Amino acid sequence: MKRIGITGPTGAGKTTALGVLTDLGAHIIDADAVYHRLLEESGPLRAALAERFGPSILTPEGRIDRKALGNVVFGDPEALDELNTITHRFIGEEIHRQLTQAERDGRPAAAIDAIALIESGLGEGCDAVVGVLAPKEVRIRRIMAREGISEDYARRRVEAQQGDGFFRAHCGYILENREDDTPEAFRARARALFEQILQI
Repeated sequence: MKRIGITGPTGAGKTTALGVLTDLGAHIIDADAVYHRLLEESGPLRAALAERFGPSILTPEGRIDRKALGNVVFGDPEALDELNTITHRFIGEEIHRQLTQAERDGRPAAAIDAIALIESGLGEGCDAVVGVLAPKEVRIRRIMAREGISEDYARRRVEAQQGDGFFRAHCGYILENREDDTPEAFRARARALFEQILQI
């Protein structure tokens, strides 16, 4: 089973690329969804976070108050690093469990979709790492349309993420979503790349 890491900035077309991999029989692991599910369901993760950041990050029902946790870590780089260290361990374990299951199920591939694939170390266990890129202005327009947010907010979101150079330096493959692409043209290019990686 091939393990494929998919990364790239928001609005570049990762969802479309992942749809192509799904069509090719791959199991898709959304690292963000794994994180949010673990915050809800994992007692050991909640306990580790409460131990480090204090009971103020818990709701009266004992769940993680994501806003309270955000208030604790986002102005404090050291606290944010510690949050990432704790959560990456739990996320990594769950992703490993899903990869093992996908292999048992006879899937030809599993794809890990993670915006911080490189920084978290998840990319190191992949057979191929694909960066999905698109021009900045295209991404800003897409995010505005998709999320109903202002141009200023969309622009700040885009500026806060890694630039194209980071992905070009760290990814073995780059999938370009060009300004003049139709969705069909981009899907066809994605399919050709994934078939090459999977050697179909």
